[in-house]
Amino acid sequence: MSRINRQWVLARRPKGQVRVEDFARCDAPVPVPDLAAGEILIRTEMFGFDPAQRGWMDDAPSYMPPMAIGEPVRGSAVARVVASTNPAYPEGALVRGLFSWQDYAVAARAGEAAPTLIPEGVTAQEALGVFGGASLTAWVGLKAVGRLAAGDTVLVSGAAGAVGSMAVQIARLNGARVIGIAGGPEKCRWLVEDYGAAAAIDYRHEDVAARLAVLAPDGIDLFFDNVGGETLEAGIAHIARFGRIVLCGAISGYNDEQPAPGPRNLWRLIAQRAEMRGFILLDHLATVATARSQLEAWLRAGGIRYRIDMQQGFEAIPETFLRLFSSASQGKQLLRLEAPDIGLE
Repeated sequence: MSRINRQWVLARRPKGQVRVEDFARCDAPVPVPDLAAGEILIRTEMFGFDPAQRGWMDDAPSYMPPMAIGEPVRGSAVARVVASTNPAYPEGALVRGLFSWQDYAVAARAGEAAPTLIPEGVTAQEALGVFGGASLTAWVGLKAVGRLAAGDTVLVSGAAGAVGSMAVQIARLNGARVIGIAGGPEKCRWLVEDYGAAAAIDYRHEDVAARLAVLAPDGIDLFFDNVGGETLEAGIAHIARFGRIVLCGAISGYNDEQPAPGPRNLWRLIAQRAEMRGFILLDHLATVATARSQLEAWLRAGGIRYRIDMQQGFEAIPETFLRLFSSASQGKQLLRLEAPDIGLE
Protein backbone atom coordinates (compact mmCIF):
# COMPACT_ATOMS: atom_id res chain seq x y z
CA MET A 1 0.00 0.00 0.00
CA SER A 2 1.24 3.46 -0.82
CA ARG A 3 1.51 5.97 1.96
CA ILE A 4 -0.81 8.94 1.53
CA ASN A 5 -0.11 12.51 2.59
CA ARG A 6 -3.39 14.41 2.71
CA GLN A 7 -3.08 18.07 1.72
CA TRP A 8 -5.17 21.22 1.38
CA VAL A 9 -3.54 23.46 -1.22
CA LEU A 10 -4.22 27.00 -2.38
CA ALA A 11 -6.31 26.50 -5.52
CA ARG A 12 -6.70 30.17 -6.42
CA ARG A 13 -6.06 33.56 -4.88
CA PRO A 14 -9.13 34.74 -2.97
CA LYS A 15 -10.99 37.69 -4.47
CA GLY A 16 -12.64 39.54 -1.63
CA GLN A 17 -14.17 37.21 0.96
CA VAL A 18 -12.15 34.01 1.27
CA ARG A 19 -14.18 30.90 0.36
CA VAL A 20 -13.85 27.14 0.70
CA GLU A 21 -13.54 27.00 -3.10
CA ASP A 22 -10.21 28.84 -2.85
CA PHE A 23 -8.70 25.58 -1.54
CA ALA A 24 -8.36 22.12 -3.07
CA ARG A 25 -8.05 18.74 -1.36
CA CYS A 26 -5.18 16.61 -2.71
CA ASP A 27 -3.37 13.41 -1.89
CA ALA A 28 0.39 13.16 -2.32
CA PRO A 29 2.99 10.59 -1.31
CA VAL A 30 4.44 10.88 2.17
CA PRO A 31 7.91 12.43 1.87
CA VAL A 32 10.45 9.59 1.77
CA PRO A 33 12.29 9.69 5.09
CA ASP A 34 15.71 9.81 3.38
CA LEU A 35 16.55 13.00 5.20
CA ALA A 36 19.51 15.29 4.77
CA ALA A 37 21.66 15.90 7.83
CA GLY A 38 19.75 17.94 10.40
CA GLU A 39 16.31 17.39 8.86
CA ILE A 40 13.26 15.79 10.46
CA LEU A 41 10.05 14.23 9.18
CA ILE A 42 6.98 15.40 11.09
CA ARG A 43 3.35 14.26 11.30
CA THR A 44 0.92 17.04 12.10
CA GLU A 45 -1.40 16.60 15.09
CA MET A 46 -3.03 20.02 15.58
CA PHE A 47 -3.40 23.21 13.56
CA GLY A 48 -3.75 26.80 14.75
CA PHE A 49 -5.47 29.43 12.59
CA ASP A 50 -4.73 33.14 12.39
CA PRO A 51 -6.26 35.98 10.34
CA ALA A 52 -2.77 36.85 9.03
CA GLN A 53 -2.90 33.72 6.85
CA ARG A 54 -5.43 35.50 4.63
CA GLY A 55 -2.83 38.12 3.69
CA TRP A 56 -0.27 35.49 2.74
CA MET A 57 -2.69 34.22 0.07
CA ASP A 58 -2.50 37.49 -1.90
CA ASP A 59 0.20 38.02 -4.51
CA ALA A 60 1.40 41.19 -2.86
CA PRO A 61 4.57 42.32 -1.07
CA SER A 62 4.50 41.63 2.66
CA TYR A 63 6.70 40.54 5.54
CA MET A 64 6.40 36.95 4.24
CA PRO A 65 6.43 35.73 0.64
CA PRO A 66 2.99 34.95 -0.79
CA MET A 67 1.85 31.35 -0.96
CA ALA A 68 2.15 29.76 -4.36
CA ILE A 69 -0.88 28.39 -6.17
CA GLY A 70 -0.91 24.63 -5.71
CA GLU A 71 1.21 24.52 -2.56
CA PRO A 72 -0.11 23.37 0.83
CA VAL A 73 -1.49 26.32 2.76
CA ARG A 74 0.96 27.74 5.28
CA GLY A 75 -0.10 27.76 8.94
CA SER A 76 1.01 27.17 12.50
CA ALA A 77 0.83 23.65 13.85
CA VAL A 78 2.01 21.16 16.44
CA ALA A 79 3.55 18.00 15.00
CA ARG A 80 5.19 14.76 16.11
CA VAL A 81 8.73 13.92 14.96
CA VAL A 82 8.50 10.53 13.21
CA ALA A 83 12.02 10.40 11.72
CA SER A 84 15.07 12.48 12.54
CA THR A 85 18.69 13.08 11.60
CA ASN A 86 18.92 15.88 14.14
CA PRO A 87 19.81 15.10 17.78
CA ALA A 88 17.97 18.25 18.90
CA TYR A 89 14.69 16.69 17.67
CA PRO A 90 14.41 13.07 18.84
CA GLU A 91 11.79 10.79 17.33
CA GLY A 92 8.55 11.06 19.26
CA ALA A 93 9.11 14.68 20.33
CA LEU A 94 6.38 17.29 19.88
CA VAL A 95 7.34 20.46 17.99
CA ARG A 96 5.60 23.71 17.16
CA GLY A 97 6.27 25.71 14.02
CA LEU A 98 5.03 27.36 10.85
CA PHE A 99 4.21 24.28 8.79
CA SER A 100 1.39 23.68 6.28
CA TRP A 101 -2.00 22.04 5.82
CA GLN A 102 -0.82 18.46 5.30
CA ASP A 103 -0.25 15.33 7.36
CA TYR A 104 3.50 15.01 6.79
CA ALA A 105 6.34 17.37 5.95
CA VAL A 106 10.11 17.65 6.12
CA ALA A 107 11.19 20.35 8.59
CA ALA A 108 14.37 21.85 10.06
CA ARG A 109 15.81 22.32 6.58
CA ALA A 110 18.84 24.56 6.19
CA GLY A 111 17.80 28.20 5.79
CA GLU A 112 14.31 27.67 7.26
CA ALA A 113 13.03 28.71 10.66
CA ALA A 114 13.71 25.88 13.10
CA PRO A 115 10.72 24.28 14.87
CA THR A 116 10.41 24.79 18.62
CA LEU A 117 10.47 21.79 20.92
CA ILE A 118 7.43 21.68 23.21
CA PRO A 119 8.58 21.06 26.79
CA GLU A 120 7.18 18.36 29.02
CA GLY A 121 4.01 19.45 30.79
CA VAL A 122 2.83 21.74 27.97
CA THR A 123 -0.05 20.40 25.87
CA ALA A 124 -0.43 20.88 22.14
CA GLN A 125 -3.36 23.25 22.63
CA GLU A 126 -1.39 25.30 25.16
CA ALA A 127 1.55 25.44 22.76
CA LEU A 128 -0.68 26.85 20.01
CA GLY A 129 -2.92 28.81 22.37
CA VAL A 130 -1.86 30.49 25.57
CA PHE A 131 1.88 29.99 24.89
CA GLY A 132 1.61 30.38 21.13
CA GLY A 133 2.11 33.16 18.65
CA ALA A 134 -1.10 35.01 19.51
CA SER A 135 -0.16 35.43 23.17
CA LEU A 136 3.43 36.31 22.36
CA THR A 137 2.19 38.88 19.84
CA ALA A 138 -0.01 40.48 22.50
CA TRP A 139 2.90 40.61 25.00
CA VAL A 140 5.36 42.07 22.49
CA GLY A 141 2.87 44.61 21.13
CA LEU A 142 2.01 45.94 24.56
CA LYS A 143 5.35 45.70 26.36
CA ALA A 144 8.08 46.05 23.75
CA VAL A 145 6.28 48.23 21.19
CA GLY A 146 3.57 50.05 23.14
CA ARG A 147 5.63 50.67 26.30
CA LEU A 148 2.73 49.66 28.54
CA ALA A 149 2.82 51.32 31.97
CA ALA A 150 0.80 50.93 35.15
CA GLY A 151 -2.03 53.45 35.22
CA ASP A 152 -2.45 53.55 31.43
CA THR A 153 -5.91 53.57 29.94
CA VAL A 154 -5.63 50.84 27.31
CA LEU A 155 -8.05 50.19 24.45
CA VAL A 156 -8.02 46.79 22.73
CA SER A 157 -10.01 46.10 19.56
CA GLY A 158 -10.83 42.58 18.49
CA ALA A 159 -10.64 42.02 22.23
CA ALA A 160 -12.42 38.64 22.36
CA GLY A 161 -10.10 37.07 19.80
CA ALA A 162 -6.95 35.04 20.46
CA VAL A 163 -4.60 38.04 20.43
CA GLY A 164 -7.02 40.58 21.83
CA SER A 165 -8.15 38.55 24.83
CA MET A 166 -4.53 38.04 25.86
CA ALA A 167 -3.79 41.74 25.34
CA VAL A 168 -6.67 42.64 27.67
CA GLN A 169 -5.31 40.39 30.41
CA ILE A 170 -1.65 41.32 30.00
CA ALA A 171 -2.56 45.00 30.23
CA ARG A 172 -4.66 44.37 33.33
CA LEU A 173 -1.91 42.33 34.97
CA ASN A 174 0.45 45.26 34.42
CA GLY A 175 -1.81 47.69 36.26
CA ALA A 176 -3.67 49.25 33.34
CA ARG A 177 -7.35 50.09 33.07
CA VAL A 178 -8.60 48.23 29.99
CA ILE A 179 -11.49 48.88 27.61
CA GLY A 180 -12.25 46.13 25.10
CA ILE A 181 -14.15 46.24 21.82
CA ALA A 182 -15.88 43.07 20.61
CA GLY A 183 -18.92 41.93 18.63
CA GLY A 184 -22.01 40.89 20.55
CA PRO A 185 -23.15 40.94 24.18
CA GLU A 186 -21.77 37.49 25.01
CA LYS A 187 -18.21 38.38 23.98
CA CYS A 188 -18.46 41.69 25.80
CA ARG A 189 -19.54 39.79 28.92
CA TRP A 190 -16.42 37.59 28.63
CA LEU A 191 -14.22 40.67 28.49
CA VAL A 192 -15.47 42.03 31.79
CA GLU A 193 -16.30 38.88 33.76
CA ASP A 194 -13.62 36.48 32.52
CA TYR A 195 -10.75 38.67 31.33
CA GLY A 196 -10.98 41.58 33.73
CA ALA A 197 -11.64 44.49 31.39
CA ALA A 198 -13.01 47.58 33.13
CA ALA A 199 -15.56 48.02 30.34
CA ALA A 200 -16.54 46.55 26.97
CA ILE A 201 -18.01 48.11 23.84
CA ASP A 202 -20.23 46.07 21.51
CA TYR A 203 -19.35 47.49 18.09
CA ARG A 204 -22.36 45.78 16.51
CA HIS A 205 -24.91 47.54 18.70
CA GLU A 206 -23.11 50.61 20.06
CA ASP A 207 -21.44 53.70 18.66
CA VAL A 208 -17.78 53.05 19.47
CA ALA A 209 -16.68 56.68 19.32
CA ALA A 210 -19.58 57.84 21.50
CA ARG A 211 -18.88 55.13 24.09
CA LEU A 212 -15.19 56.00 24.19
CA ALA A 213 -16.08 59.61 24.96
CA VAL A 214 -17.89 58.37 28.07
CA LEU A 215 -15.52 55.59 29.12
CA ALA A 216 -12.25 57.45 28.48
CA PRO A 217 -12.94 61.17 28.90
CA ASP A 218 -9.22 61.87 29.33
CA GLY A 219 -8.29 59.85 26.26
CA ILE A 220 -6.61 56.54 25.47
CA ASP A 221 -2.96 56.21 26.46
CA LEU A 222 -2.35 52.99 24.51
CA PHE A 223 -4.51 51.53 21.74
CA PHE A 224 -3.79 47.93 20.68
CA ASP A 225 -5.61 47.62 17.35
CA ASN A 226 -6.46 44.34 15.64
CA VAL A 227 -9.24 45.66 13.42
CA GLY A 228 -8.40 48.81 11.44
CA GLY A 229 -11.02 50.73 9.46
CA GLU A 230 -13.64 52.68 11.38
CA THR A 231 -12.47 51.21 14.68
CA LEU A 232 -8.98 52.60 14.14
CA GLU A 233 -10.49 56.00 13.31
CA ALA A 234 -12.45 55.96 16.58
CA GLY A 235 -9.30 55.13 18.53
CA ILE A 236 -7.34 57.91 16.85
CA ALA A 237 -10.17 60.35 17.62
CA HIS A 238 -9.81 59.59 21.34
CA ILE A 239 -6.06 59.16 21.66
CA ALA A 240 -4.54 61.01 24.61
CA ARG A 241 -1.71 63.48 24.34
CA PHE A 242 1.53 61.53 23.73
CA GLY A 243 -0.55 58.37 23.33
CA ARG A 244 0.64 55.28 21.49
CA ILE A 245 -1.22 53.26 18.87
CA VAL A 246 0.08 49.76 18.16
CA LEU A 247 -1.09 48.23 14.89
CA CYS A 248 -1.28 44.46 15.22
CA GLY A 249 -3.88 43.62 12.57
CA ALA A 250 -6.61 45.00 10.32
CA ILE A 251 -9.09 42.15 10.06
CA SER A 252 -11.93 44.44 8.98
CA GLY A 253 -10.21 44.87 5.61
CA TYR A 254 -8.55 41.52 4.96
CA ASN A 255 -11.31 40.36 2.60
CA ASP A 256 -11.84 43.71 0.82
CA GLU A 257 -11.31 43.56 -2.93
CA GLN A 258 -10.28 47.22 -2.89
CA PRO A 259 -8.63 48.87 0.13
CA ALA A 260 -11.00 51.14 2.02
CA PRO A 261 -9.94 54.80 2.34
CA GLY A 262 -8.81 56.14 5.66
CA PRO A 263 -8.16 56.68 8.47
CA ARG A 264 -9.40 60.17 7.71
CA ASN A 265 -8.24 61.78 10.96
CA LEU A 266 -4.47 61.26 10.97
CA TRP A 267 -4.12 64.96 11.74
CA ARG A 268 -5.19 64.01 15.27
CA LEU A 269 -1.83 62.25 15.77
CA ILE A 270 -0.10 65.57 15.11
CA ALA A 271 -2.36 67.54 17.42
CA GLN A 272 -1.90 65.01 20.23
CA ARG A 273 1.79 64.37 19.53
CA ALA A 274 0.81 60.71 19.40
CA GLU A 275 2.58 57.88 17.62
CA MET A 276 1.30 54.97 15.56
CA ARG A 277 3.46 51.96 14.77
CA GLY A 278 2.95 48.59 13.18
CA PHE A 279 4.88 45.55 14.32
CA ILE A 280 5.54 41.89 13.55
CA LEU A 281 6.45 39.30 16.17
CA LEU A 282 9.34 38.07 14.01
CA ASP A 283 11.19 41.33 14.69
CA HIS A 284 11.14 40.70 18.45
CA LEU A 285 12.23 37.09 18.80
CA ALA A 286 14.85 38.05 21.40
CA THR A 287 12.01 38.81 23.81
CA VAL A 288 10.10 35.55 23.28
CA ALA A 289 11.74 33.60 26.11
CA THR A 290 10.96 36.37 28.60
CA ALA A 291 7.40 36.70 27.33
CA ARG A 292 6.73 32.95 27.46
CA SER A 293 8.17 32.67 30.96
CA GLN A 294 5.95 35.47 32.24
CA LEU A 295 2.87 34.06 30.50
CA GLU A 296 3.48 30.65 32.05
CA ALA A 297 3.88 32.16 35.52
CA TRP A 298 0.63 34.08 35.16
CA LEU A 299 -1.20 31.03 33.85
CA ARG A 300 -0.02 28.71 36.62
CA ALA A 301 -0.93 31.35 39.21
CA GLY A 302 -4.45 31.64 37.82
CA GLY A 303 -3.98 35.18 36.49
CA ILE A 304 -4.77 34.30 32.86
CA ARG A 305 -7.85 32.68 31.41
CA TYR A 306 -8.25 31.61 27.81
CA ARG A 307 -10.76 29.99 25.49
CA ILE A 308 -10.15 27.33 22.86
CA ASP A 309 -12.44 26.75 19.88
CA MET A 310 -11.48 23.18 18.91
CA GLN A 311 -12.68 21.70 15.64
CA GLN A 312 -11.99 18.14 14.47
CA GLY A 313 -10.78 16.38 11.35
CA PHE A 314 -8.66 17.02 8.28
CA GLU A 315 -11.63 17.57 5.96
CA ALA A 316 -12.84 20.47 8.14
CA ILE A 317 -9.67 22.57 7.78
CA PRO A 318 -10.93 25.19 5.26
CA GLU A 319 -14.25 25.69 7.07
CA THR A 320 -12.36 26.10 10.33
CA PHE A 321 -10.17 28.81 8.81
CA LEU A 322 -13.27 30.65 7.60
CA ARG A 323 -14.62 30.75 11.16
CA LEU A 324 -12.06 33.49 11.86
CA PHE A 325 -13.94 35.89 9.59
CA SER A 326 -17.39 35.46 11.11
CA SER A 327 -18.85 35.40 14.58
CA ALA A 328 -18.45 31.61 14.68
CA SER A 329 -15.00 31.51 16.29
CA GLN A 330 -15.23 31.40 20.09
CA GLY A 331 -11.61 31.73 21.22
CA LYS A 332 -8.27 30.62 19.81
CA GLN A 333 -9.18 28.68 16.69
CA LEU A 334 -7.65 25.19 16.64
CA LEU A 335 -8.26 21.92 14.84
CA ARG A 336 -7.22 18.46 16.01
CA LEU A 337 -6.37 15.91 13.34
CA GLU A 338 -7.43 12.31 13.46
CA ALA A 339 -4.59 9.90 12.70
CA PRO A 340 -4.11 9.45 8.93
CA ASP A 341 -5.35 6.16 7.52
CA ILE A 342 -1.88 5.11 6.46
CA GLY A 343 1.08 6.26 8.53
CA LEU A 344 4.72 5.47 8.97
CA GLU A 345 5.32 2.27 10.86
